[in-house]
Amino acid sequence: MMMLTYYFELALRSFKSSRGLTALMLLTIAMGVAACMTTLTVFHVLSGDPIPSKSKQLFNIQLDANPMRAYVPGEEPNLQLTRFDAEALLRDARADKQVMMSGGNIAITPPQPEQRPFIARTRNTSADFFAMFEAPFLYGQGWTAADDQAEARVAVISKALNERLFGGADSCGKTLRVRDKDVTIVGVLDDWRVVPRYYDLTSGAFAKIDEIYFPFSTAMALRFGISGSFSCWADIPGGMARALNAPCSWVQYWAQIDSPAKARNYAAYLNQYSEQQRASGRFERPSNVRMRDVMSWLKQQQVVPDDIGLQLWLAFGFLVVCLTNTVGLQLAKALRRSGEIGVRRALGAPRGQIFAQFLVEAGSLGLVGGLLGLGLTWLGILAVRNGASEYAGLIEMDGQMLAATLGLALAASLIAGLLPAWRACQITPALQLKSQ
Repeated sequence: MMMLTYYFELALRSFKSSRGLTALMLLTIAMGVAACMTTLTVFHVLSGDPIPSKSKQLFNIQLDANPMRAYVPGEEPNLQLTRFDAEALLRDARADKQVMMSGGNIAITPPQPEQRPFIARTRNTSADFFAMFEAPFLYGQGWTAADDQAEARVAVISKALNERLFGGADSCGKTLRVRDKDVTIVGVLDDWRVVPRYYDLTSGAFAKIDEIYFPFSTAMALRFGISGSFSCWADIPGGMARALNAPCSWVQYWAQIDSPAKARNYAAYLNQYSEQQRASGRFERPSNVRMRDVMSWLKQQQVVPDDIGLQLWLAFGFLVVCLTNTVGLQLAKALRRSGEIGVRRALGAPRGQIFAQFLVEAGSLGLVGGLLGLGLTWLGILAVRNGASEYAGLIEMDGQMLAATLGLALAASLIAGLLPAWRACQITPALQLKSQ
């Protein structure tokens, strides 16, 4: 411990004796770390597991209901299901939990007469949605499967909408006017951040969380607005694409399956269902069932933008360039101190102590450079958040990335200090004393 303190004192003296060179090395390390960690933070946020507690138990379901026209064996089926198939799977309820849903928009009339009506983002879904996707509740709870069947006029709203309409008070049991209908609020969600929004990529992987949730059956009965992508393979009169038997895929379907054995059984059930639909004449193509867990689904859909990966490689390349420059500066500094090192060696300091001294100096430089790099990283993230990309507002540094920034700076500086430290401990004391 005493030797470590002594090495820190020597490092501080060395920094003071060459302030300009020290400042240049600190800036080089800080810029390399900041460029790398800013890009890595963006990648970490966009590519992270959005529901790590059960991402391997949630499966996106795809069935191929398209006609034989333009059929290509092995191609991906439509991303979504027809309403007929989604409701059939939901009725069968072969998974531990299952959800059908679509996005939408609806006009809301605030309870306060002084507020003007506005359009809110909606999600038309089934009862398992909240438990399945771990949506936290601030007040109340979701509706039940019986409410789905009864087309109950109920709704769950977000915390932000609750604050806008009711000042943040418990609004469960209150009536809300949507479009020209009244619905009863049964639950208020707490803050909920899903990045990426894996359960509905058709409305944008980084879109905002919906503001109001209705039973799917209620939304269809009351003809509430729906949004998202539609894929139809026949001419459909206006407004009929949502009909039960319409040849259009537009409904997202997810299943929660709690064990690998159940997952295999469920996959067999989906194939059996597909064959039944072929036998009835609804499906024309050979069975083409896809069942992917959350991370496989995000990878298949290429949710992380391609340019982020390229930027990450470029950032690491820039860090390597910065480290190379730091090695050169530290090596020059070590050679300039040859006389000092020779005297220490002549007084009995072994090579190991000289090596340790220079590594401690490099580590100290890295810690200070890391703190400076942390500030530059924060500025870089602030610049990203003010950008025009759809995910800009989602980028923030968490504790994990904060520790990674300091760890990277320390590791980078130690790696950069290995060659100068090795070169310093190779200095021959006799030659240095003779030159003195």
